[in-house]
Amino acid sequence: MSPAVHVLAVTPLTDVGLWARSKLPLIVALVVGAVLVTRLANWVSALYIDRMDQRAAATDALVRSESLKHRHAVAQVITWATLVVIYCITAVLVVGLLGVPLTGFVAPATVAGVALGFGAQRIVQDVLAGFFLITERQYGFGDVVRLAAIGTPGAVGTVEEVTLRITRIRTLDGEVVITPNGQIVQVTNLSRDWARAVVDVPVPVSADVNRVNEVLRHVCDDAFADPDLHALLLDAPSVMGVESLEVDQFNVRVVARTLPGKQFDVGRALRARITRALLREGISVTPAIDADRDGTRADA
Repeated sequence: MSPAVHVLAVTPLTDVGLWARSKLPLIVALVVGAVLVTRLANWVSALYIDRMDQRAAATDALVRSESLKHRHAVAQVITWATLVVIYCITAVLVVGLLGVPLTGFVAPATVAGVALGFGAQRIVQDVLAGFFLITERQYGFGDVVRLAAIGTPGAVGTVEEVTLRITRIRTLDGEVVITPNGQIVQVTNLSRDWARAVVDVPVPVSADVNRVNEVLRHVCDDAFADPDLHALLLDAPSVMGVESLEVDQFNVRVVARTLPGKQFDVGRALRARITRALLREGISVTPAIDADRDGTRADA
């Protein structure tokens, strides 16, 4: 081997200035490029969702709601996975440019991999569970869900983010609950396909049942004719009749099918209308109409 070749071989180890001029710009370019590519990935994801939302604007509201939720969740997962891959590739390239021989890490990496395999079982479990959550469409962005996790009473809220590892929901109190996907043991989707608002109206036993049913039917017809409520209802609310009997009152049930996640809004509006209508007829509603527990339930 010629002397010139020997100089070139040892120069990166001895001449810091030459290394900085030849390698440092590449390292900076890789890091800046990784940041730019990740931002581009986020921008493309947001642009994709916006364009698909515009195309779906002319479709049926129920179908559009379900497809948008799943599409948004898939876009979040793909974006998250893309960012992880970009950062991993950048890290490997930067380590190589720093002159660290990657082949020397093979044996230690094997030992570390076995050790991490036992310690990182939960992470692998979370990722696999997240994969099945997305592919099976158990819930998506914007769904109202009840998540029961291991060792916790569970939480009810609106899904704000779904990745392969975690699910983030926001409760009615504004709290953000982050749950690893592998810890979720049961999912109750309160806004899948369609929802049902159920309002039980407590009426004194002295009231005329037929008159009460007639008033409630008028309230249901008026609610369905209201443009604001009509957009949330799949069909006209119906009076199911007397649901239960007690010593001093009986409960008349009103049921309405709504768009996913809108059962709470519809339930509140119906309760307000029913209360006003019965008071105009001289019928007292005591105790107050059950409120979810909100008097409102959702059936998938």
